[in-house]
Amino acid sequence: MDAILPIIAFSVIVGAVIALVIFGTYFRKRKSEIESINRPETLKTNPRPALKPSAAKKPHHKSHSHSHAADKDANKKHHPLDLNTLKGHGDAVTSVSFSPDARSLATACGDGVVRVFRLDDASSKSFKFLRINLPAGGHPTAVAFAGDASSVVVATQVLAGSSLYMYGEEKPKTTGEQKQQSKLPLPEIKWEHHKVHDKRAIITLVGTKATYGSADGSAIIASCSEGTDIILWHGKSGKVLGHTDTNQLKNTMATISPNGRFIAAAAFTADVKVWEIVYSKDGSVKEILKVMQLKGHKSAVTWLCFTPNSEEIITASKDGSIRIWNINVRYHLDEDPKTLKVLPIPLHDANGTTLHYDRMSLSPDGKILAATHGSTLQWLCAETGEVLDTAEKAHDGDITDMAWAPTTIPMENKELAVLATASTDKKVKLWASPPLHPS
Repeated sequence: MDAILPIIAFSVIVGAVIALVIFGTYFRKRKSEIESINRPETLKTNPRPALKPSAAKKPHHKSHSHSHAADKDANKKHHPLDLNTLKGHGDAVTSVSFSPDARSLATACGDGVVRVFRLDDASSKSFKFLRINLPAGGHPTAVAFAGDASSVVVATQVLAGSSLYMYGEEKPKTTGEQKQQSKLPLPEIKWEHHKVHDKRAIITLVGTKATYGSADGSAIIASCSEGTDIILWHGKSGKVLGHTDTNQLKNTMATISPNGRFIAAAAFTADVKVWEIVYSKDGSVKEILKVMQLKGHKSAVTWLCFTPNSEEIITASKDGSIRIWNINVRYHLDEDPKTLKVLPIPLHDANGTTLHYDRMSLSPDGKILAATHGSTLQWLCAETGEVLDTAEKAHDGDITDMAWAPTTIPMENKELAVLATASTDKKVKLWASPPLHPS
């Protein structure tokens, strides 16, 4: 037994030496592999540290982008008809509406605020405005004035459905204090209605004064839902005056004639339905009757507007045409509305394909038709269809709404016909009217 112990000890020592040799060789090999893997990085970073070139390159890239942006801003030419921009909106502007005296412009914004700007001079560097904060969670989709500059009707959309609020000026308190006179009066809710179109959003809201026939001159408002229904409201009281339905799958828009006689709607089809608002002898609304249908377009009508005398309708269609209709007919004797003119839409893409108009608005004198497609704004002679001017990038985003001022607006030492446009770019722009006969 004693003779075996040295042999065992010798074997252990030899085994340990062999193991050390093997592991030593392995680790040296791994080390060389790791060094060979790391060496390219070391060669990149040590002789010429990568931080220096990248750090130098990064500021160069930044300065290049800044200078490019500066050059872009410097080289950006303002359209000659671009008068001013109303900034300060926190989100896309969804709707604009002028007061009857054209001195106030209401805007509905996705940030949940309605702003009423005072337009004493279209060239002003800063405009005073009244801020109306809507009830929590309400997203304004449309806005319209209810007869005067102190009454604003706002359509909002929430998960529960669409609502209407009429904001009016709070009656001034007879305290004798003069400090409050320097501030704009705070609005308060005069009436409100909820789930007015069930859960459907209100896509257009149009108001006018009812002056036709025995109408009493009250402000009336038409709300058009994204479904098929249209509701007529009394502007001051909020009373429902009547409702109608296009029965055409989906509405695109609806509007009222300037004298409050007709309602017309563009929906999913190529036909346009027209209703008459019938007034009682006491001036109140008696009923709403479907009286005619405009047939002739070959594809869906995208927008329409009445002429100032309420006797004609201008329609734009995806078929690439504009039609002017005479609706001053004896429809009660089954006389059909007549197509007065068919004009081609003079807007094309890079391939020459005719584009359709998203929306249109006719100037108060009925002579100039403003139309949009995406971010492009175009002015046409309403009589001939001649292009008067075009702003291809009127906004940095799609134009969502537009409206002509009912009367001229002061600008420096002159009075101008002004068009307002709203966009997803969070801006509202004011545009001068182009000359009717360009030189």
